[in-house]
Amino acid sequence: MISNTTIAKGDVKAHTVVIVGGGAAGISVAASLHRRDPGIDLAIIEPATRHHYQPGWTMVGGGVFRPEVTSKPMAEVMPQFVSWYQKAVTAVDQDNNQVVLDDGSAISYESLVLAPGLELNWGGIEGLEAALGNNGVTSNYREGMASYTWDMVQNLKQGRALFSQPPMPIKCAGAPQKAMYLSADYWLKHGVLGNLDVQFHNAGAVLFGVPAYVPALEAYIEKYGIDVNFQSTLVAVNGPAKTAVFRSTDGDGNSQDREVNFEMLHAVPPQRAPQFIRESALANEGGWLDLEDDTLRHKTFPNIFGLGDVSGTGNAKTAAAVRKQAPVVAENLIASLRNEPLRAAYLGYGSCPLTVENGKIVLAEFGYGGVLQPSFPKWINDGTKATRAAWYLKAKQLPTLYWHGMLKGHEWMAKPAVRSIKG
Repeated sequence: MISNTTIAKGDVKAHTVVIVGGGAAGISVAASLHRRDPGIDLAIIEPATRHHYQPGWTMVGGGVFRPEVTSKPMAEVMPQFVSWYQKAVTAVDQDNNQVVLDDGSAISYESLVLAPGLELNWGGIEGLEAALGNNGVTSNYREGMASYTWDMVQNLKQGRALFSQPPMPIKCAGAPQKAMYLSADYWLKHGVLGNLDVQFHNAGAVLFGVPAYVPALEAYIEKYGIDVNFQSTLVAVNGPAKTAVFRSTDGDGNSQDREVNFEMLHAVPPQRAPQFIRESALANEGGWLDLEDDTLRHKTFPNIFGLGDVSGTGNAKTAAAVRKQAPVVAENLIASLRNEPLRAAYLGYGSCPLTVENGKIVLAEFGYGGVLQPSFPKWINDGTKATRAAWYLKAKQLPTLYWHGMLKGHEWMAKPAVRSIKG
């Protein structure tokens, strides 16, 4: 039975492995550890009462999924073999092998796994948080807001629709575009796209970070007549006035603010690591968890590992990355406890199913440095074009594999690479 543990101030509980975070990364790595060593003493620290299948929110915003299929009570997905502390972590005392909770108590560990996800910095865009949910301002990144996105898409008949993408890194870097493509596809099929001015404002300088997939995406940009603005960052929103301010930067670094009116705005906030990570000795210069790219062990503290969106490694922040990372962390952490060499390697795999229309997906699979890492047959994953098979995979198969496979430690197509041991 799950131990939903409470501890008094000054009382320090101890576990062999403490996992911070009960999202996709935390629960998956707990399951992978338990499969390798059923007797290992595991604890998960997670304050949330519900667990979300966040890749499904884009599909809710496109009218494909019902909202209720993307969430379950945390108690239903929390493994029975862990001690669950339903608290938030406020600090890591890595010198004393303890984590500090929000009630002032502490939990000690032999090994620590950090998987707290990232923080959506809604306050990083002036006026955005107050504007959400009214006057056409929405975001599929906000819990419960994808349904409003779908309402707006169905009701918009004319005017301007804006879609923004903040500076990298963000989780699911293709999601801002996915929302745009699904919306434009609906408007095209319902005969109103010609009445709309659809604009994509991307803080970056390219449509997608892996060049091999850009031509397929550009074909849909042209099909939908989307006005793409690079190095254009959303900095302010006025909901009642239905205006957005974008800061455009030229090649010389000069910037200029421009106000744009809209009928619909799908906004994505800038993102960062949680405060207890980014303001600690655990962070790299960018504020993300400072991990070795291959072993996923901390570069300074050898009994600390990490995975998921908090990681400072150069992979895409996706659930598919977690699927490959969890077995690597599990194997290497157990090796570390046994004072054995770390032999499992993560090669940076990430997957981004780019929903370019309702019924077709460009399935991007790649690793560190944009190296393509296809794991499906070409009839499913042909990076040169969208396929219906990839849509079927995302819409019909991946949710089931997430809830009943990945979170249960079934390492489907996720065998770690073997790391060469020097010396």
